[in-house]
Amino acid sequence: MPTISRRAMMTAAAALPLASRLNAAMPHGTKSGDRATGPDDEAYWAKIAAHYDVTRDVIQLENGNWGIMAKPVLAAYERAVERVNRENSFYTRRGFATDYHAVHQRVAAALGVGADEIALTRNATEALQGLIDGYNKLRPGDAVLTADLDYDSMLGCFEGLKARRGVQVVRIALPEPATHQNVIDAYAQAFAANPKIRLVLLTHLSHRTGLVVPIREIVAMARARGIDAIVDAAHSWAQLDFDFADLGVDFAGFNLHKWWGAPLGVGVMYLRKSRVRDIDPDPANGDGGLDSVQARIHTGTSDFAAILTVPDALDFQQAIGTSERAARLRYLRDRWAEPLRTLDGLEILTSSDPRLHGGITAFRIRGLVTAADNIAVAKMLLDEFGIFTVHRTGVAAGACVRVTPALFTNPAQIDKLATALPILVKRLAKA
Repeated sequence: MPTISRRAMMTAAAALPLASRLNAAMPHGTKSGDRATGPDDEAYWAKIAAHYDVTRDVIQLENGNWGIMAKPVLAAYERAVERVNRENSFYTRRGFATDYHAVHQRVAAALGVGADEIALTRNATEALQGLIDGYNKLRPGDAVLTADLDYDSMLGCFEGLKARRGVQVVRIALPEPATHQNVIDAYAQAFAANPKIRLVLLTHLSHRTGLVVPIREIVAMARARGIDAIVDAAHSWAQLDFDFADLGVDFAGFNLHKWWGAPLGVGVMYLRKSRVRDIDPDPANGDGGLDSVQARIHTGTSDFAAILTVPDALDFQQAIGTSERAARLRYLRDRWAEPLRTLDGLEILTSSDPRLHGGITAFRIRGLVTAADNIAVAKMLLDEFGIFTVHRTGVAAGACVRVTPALFTNPAQIDKLATALPILVKRLAKA
């Protein structure tokens, strides 16, 4: 008998009543039962792209900041804004709780976890901050571990543990070039060299370079040493095809406004039910909720309309399909990164190993390692070729330029980048 994952069962159960909504969410001429014949089925992906209203002023290859809403999602958000504004607190105090509960259940099903294991936040940063600051198992003299590719705000939170918990902060640089094994080895060596480590920050997919860290293997290795892991999955959920439950993670933060394309201002805190008391409740919540994940976060007033629109974003993306979406993003990435991998003077900062990248990949022109250097490279791409990218700093080996496609990106736009980069490399690369 075939094995059916917990996520698949929960997602299927939640989606059954929504079939009619899925068709309404899809682009004209595309039904929810349709699937691309492959990541290069341009007729299909053109229909998907047509459902995004994207500026024509630039080639938008900086989609890592947040993901724009598809037209049906934007329309749903506008309706929700109008409704919340019109009904005001009569709705938010009397009707919103029921609607919020339904959204909460839907998100848990999409993630493949229990509804009592998540709390909705305003973003992954807020979720992760609550987990890091609330983690109560550290003692003075313990150590915590971070890496150069982790997100700046989370690095800041770990540094804050030094003052509040009296711990040592250990930081490593992940290898360049990275392989599946040498990334695992980097963490193994850090654990072995620092036996006082009790907590590690793991970024599933780095916002700096696009490197995908082998979470399952490292979490298991850490657990065997008595080390807990807090996982930053802000960029991986809905960009990659993975079953979260299979990763063995106890603590994680996610975004819904990046690769799910929900309105700005919705994220998720995940806290395994058996580990709830290892995270202190947010003091703003008072004495209640000792065993509630929701008590670990205090958002104040959130964007009610954004929360109400989450099911529409899930409808749209689930109608496309997780594996199809991930394959398309990887195809767009591979179209420029792999042919240019052998170009002298250009460094592609993610491996060709499909386990180690999704759609995001960064590059560095040889010898250009400062922030100013890479700001200049991104500016040349924009000014000379009309391609919008973004520089990233914090990588131990030097700053870089990040390229992030989206579902509305087409091969011709990728090909323009592939044409532009050799020109810049010839002009700028240092011997």
